[in-house]
Amino acid sequence: MAPEAKTEPTATRQAYGQALVDLGEAHEEVVALDADLAVSTQSMKFGKEYPDRFFNCGAAEAGMMSMACGLAATGKVPYASTFAIFATSRAYDQVRLGIAHNELKVRIGASHGGVSLGEDGASHQMIEDIALMRAMPKMQVVVPADYNQAYRAVIESYEGNDGPMYMRFGRPNTPIVYDDIPETLGSGVDVLREGKDISIFVCGHMVWRALEAAKTLEEEDGIEAEVVNVAIIKPLAGEAVLESLAKTGLAVTAEEHRVVGGLADAVREVAAEQHPVPVFAVGMGDEFGVSGTAEACMEHFGLTASGIIDRAREALVNKPIVSHPPIKRAGW
Repeated sequence: MAPEAKTEPTATRQAYGQALVDLGEAHEEVVALDADLAVSTQSMKFGKEYPDRFFNCGAAEAGMMSMACGLAATGKVPYASTFAIFATSRAYDQVRLGIAHNELKVRIGASHGGVSLGEDGASHQMIEDIALMRAMPKMQVVVPADYNQAYRAVIESYEGNDGPMYMRFGRPNTPIVYDDIPETLGSGVDVLREGKDISIFVCGHMVWRALEAAKTLEEEDGIEAEVVNVAIIKPLAGEAVLESLAKTGLAVTAEEHRVVGGLADAVREVAAEQHPVPVFAVGMGDEFGVSGTAEACMEHFGLTASGIIDRAREALVNKPIVSHPPIKRAGW
């Protein structure tokens, strides 16, 4: 496989489609399933190349997940694709009892996550999927930052853990964060910009916005913000999170998701037990999505660089004067 890195804004769902094709070429046991959304999820690329290994299950996500269970039980490596709203809420029982409880090697490719789905509105904008999948036993949760990292995430998913995996991708074209296809995801916690004043933990579509926010904070306020991309939210690399918290003594999280149960809570859990510092959050509150363009929806909920800047400035006012060393504890 010779991946081609993207330099112009590209959707992470496009990376999913291309990586599926490349996995299919390298591994005959890879199969793909879709719930009548293959054009949108980009699994259609796999279907065109390997029609004998592609299954369009129709608008029946629960059935698709059950089919994925059967395929995995016979030695196949299924990639089940649909919108995040359907992969989690509509097929939760099948994912939980069929895939996760049996610890089957099924990869769920959930596209169109978050409010950047846009005009389809609240009924299709899944904002609690990370929380649902993170709470599910045995389920790994991956939310890549851009096309290039998303491609690597899908490729690595084949060789990764033998249990289930949930991968979240987006609909709109987003700026490129990584200049090249990363060689590996590593721990899934990656410092993109060094800083000493505040840590900004971020995932998915919010990563490039956090980098813009950090630049503005330095130019306008002289604040050195450390931007940390958390692509693997579960299992969270707690030591890497602690390293940044110990350096800055303050954090802001930013995610295109409810702050309950997502990245914010994951970071807060580590901080509360091992290095208590203030952790402020940028994300959605007790609310549903709205209809509008992708960018209008993001702006409506403050999921922007300016939203991160405002939260960081608020956090810095409350920064503790004294920071204690982290408590050494078993990993997360």
